[in-house]
Amino acid sequence: MLKNRIIPCLDVNNGRVVKGINFIELKDAGDPVEQAAFYDQSGADEICFLDITASHENRGTIIDIVNKTAEKCFVPLTVGGGIKTIKNIRDLLLAGADKVSINTAAVNDINFVKEASKKFGTQCMVVAVDTKKISANKWEVFTHGGRNKTGIDAIEFAKKDEDCGAGEILLTSMDKDGTKTGYDLDLLKKVTNKVNIPVIASGGAGNLEHLHDGIKKGGASAVLAASIFHYGEYTIKDAKEYLNSKNVSVRL
Repeated sequence: MLKNRIIPCLDVNNGRVVKGINFIELKDAGDPVEQAAFYDQSGADEICFLDITASHENRGTIIDIVNKTAEKCFVPLTVGGGIKTIKNIRDLLLAGADKVSINTAAVNDINFVKEASKKFGTQCMVVAVDTKKISANKWEVFTHGGRNKTGIDAIEFAKKDEDCGAGEILLTSMDKDGTKTGYDLDLLKKVTNKVNIPVIASGGAGNLEHLHDGIKKGGASAVLAASIFHYGEYTIKDAKEYLNSKNVSVRL
């Protein structure tokens, strides 16, 4: 049986880790390389780096930070933000990333996911689906760090991503992001019921029970969190011991 993963997320803006609420009101949370090394030593299963303004500012991802992090960290590293080309993916993988997270490029051209997964393998292709609830049982995909509406249904889009070779879906509720009120379990359940690939729950974790709910109630294979770890409210060890006590399979 596959273990459920705990993934700290490092949102990077101008070379610093930041954390906001609903994708805005960003506060500084430290140096990304130091933070990643800390989480590596703390028992994180993976680390996720998202360059949150790369697409909006139309620039490439943080290759130098990835390079430095890969030298210090030995857990899988997922990197996203501003990835538009096959060369961008190759450069990140060569710099030390294990997986890449694609958001805007997948929305612009779903065939990009297909082409990239054929070239590099589905195991390193993550599609990040940033979404907002727009009506009862309907969620819309947003791009450019949550700035641009797309009119695309999030649940159908997740299924298309799987069909095109995505190995994982990183599902972020923008409504819940930074609120610490728990993941959007309705959204999570709908996506995990629709696809057969792992889904990473993102947006809203405020306590250890929320992590448990994301896995047990939402069907997530992994739970991603930022605020609760960055500001020392809980450690990775706390999270794993709690989940283990609730009979959730984790790597202790």
